[in-house]
Amino acid sequence: MYKTSWKSKLTSSLFVLPYLILFTIFLFIPIIYGAWMSLHNWDLLNPVHEFVGLKNYMKIFDSSSYLNNLFFEGLKHTLLFVIFSVPLLVVVGLGLALLINSLPGRLKGIFRTMYFIPYSVSVSVVAIIWLWLLDTNSGLINQYLQVLHLPIIPWLTDLPWAWVSIVIATLWWTIGFNMVIFINALNDVSEELYEAGSLDGASRWQRLIYITLPSIKPTMLFVLITSTIASFNIYGQPYLMTRGGPGTETKVLLMNIVDEAFKQRQLGNAAAMSLMMALIMIVISVVQLRITNRKE
Repeated sequence: MYKTSWKSKLTSSLFVLPYLILFTIFLFIPIIYGAWMSLHNWDLLNPVHEFVGLKNYMKIFDSSSYLNNLFFEGLKHTLLFVIFSVPLLVVVGLGLALLINSLPGRLKGIFRTMYFIPYSVSVSVVAIIWLWLLDTNSGLINQYLQVLHLPIIPWLTDLPWAWVSIVIATLWWTIGFNMVIFINALNDVSEELYEAGSLDGASRWQRLIYITLPSIKPTMLFVLITSTIASFNIYGQPYLMTRGGPGTETKVLLMNIVDEAFKQRQLGNAAAMSLMMALIMIVISVVQLRITNRKE
């Protein structure tokens, strides 16, 4: 039986070592430190941090505490965004992948690059572009509406248009990533299955339903779960585009956590809220593992 030499083990460990160092510095240590902070009354202006145990967590579930409203209102708005955005991120991403896969060879690369380019820019650039397009008074879209003698739309200052604007900007920004994942999955589907379906008289729609979708089911589940997790972590789009308005109707959970940490200076409360949000992410990850590992 072949035994791995110590030199081979050392070489493998050296390849993994940079990742482990970065993981420890930028993820593991901050998580542990954040958990420690969540157990204290941690005021930024007070050098003394009193240990309070689980009190910060209890305040989140205490209906008489302002932290309860702050957390669950933010969570509600975050869930709204997830409900609005995730189906589109999955369906439109798959639709674009199917469309691009049906194009001739040269055009595939051109359109794949065009749709993926927005994913490579930062959220601040995305916000600037869509603010320029959707500003109520000077936005390009409302200017065209005025030329056509149509009423202007308060894209960023009224509901439901504020959510529509945030979802559209997010879709434009991130859809390229899901599209590329779906394209790779579609390329792995055996052509023999399509040929057999054609010989049996299956239409394009039937081949999509009975061959394509079952074949890429693991990828669809992956895209669904990762899109949900990414949507839960929304911050930049509502912060830069609507500032949480109108009122606080688009103020998501991460915005409330940041405000609690740096405006109210209560890092203990903010850390407790962050870890509660992390627990939601863990539950989603567990569901992802259960679904993807389930036997067909």
